[in-house]
Amino acid sequence: MPYLSRISLPPLQYGYLQNIPSLRDGLQLNLTTNVTFFVGENGSGKSTLLEAIAEQCGFSLRGGNRNHNMNTGYRFNGYETPLARFIQLGWTPKRINEGFFMRAESFFNFASYIDELAQEDSRILNAYGGRSLNEQSHGESFLSLFNNQFESGVYILDEPEAALSPARILAFMSVIHNLDRSGRAQFIIATHSPMLICYPGATIYQFDDNGVRRTTYEDTEHYYLTKSFLNNPDAYLRHLTGE
Repeated sequence: MPYLSRISLPPLQYGYLQNIPSLRDGLQLNLTTNVTFFVGENGSGKSTLLEAIAEQCGFSLRGGNRNHNMNTGYRFNGYETPLARFIQLGWTPKRINEGFFMRAESFFNFASYIDELAQEDSRILNAYGGRSLNEQSHGESFLSLFNNQFESGVYILDEPEAALSPARILAFMSVIHNLDRSGRAQFIIATHSPMLICYPGATIYQFDDNGVRRTTYEDTEHYYLTKSFLNNPDAYLRHLTGE
């Protein structure tokens, strides 16, 4: 059973949040597997919800776990992200605070923060493979994080495939599989990767103008658009170039 088993949100009447169609009318998500994917177009609300979940878990919104103090200090009624004060999380059997929030767009800032800590105590790099994350390629640093920091808890990841080649995505899926099989870790991942969302047994939630609904791999736009393109790339390219 996943640690985090329910995400609830009432209808929203607050600022910009009520302008996000997928979240505006509220939601009730039941998480029944250790791996859950959020999919949808840019701006559909996936990252907004991930941030709120991460803050409710006590993780740094700039990336990290409860021990990484990188939040800005700016608060909306006690929370840094306004959605966090509205959502309710249900835990099985009890709340945990172990895990990690990883966002691809701010990973450089997280890596630099670790480098700053390492200036005072270089042993901290041992927890990240023994090397500065900023001294590795983008993809290598992501995998160093996954292989060395992911062990047990709730892992909330925003587009972790951003720096990964197809081969590295497969390596990341192996990390997920090993931790999923151990029963010690849960993953909630927002992604655009058609490879990643085919992870066997995962739950997939689609975010769009009609709200948030559970879907299947073959019914996602990621799957059928990618499959259609690979089956006939010339047709797509002729359409795009007007030839």
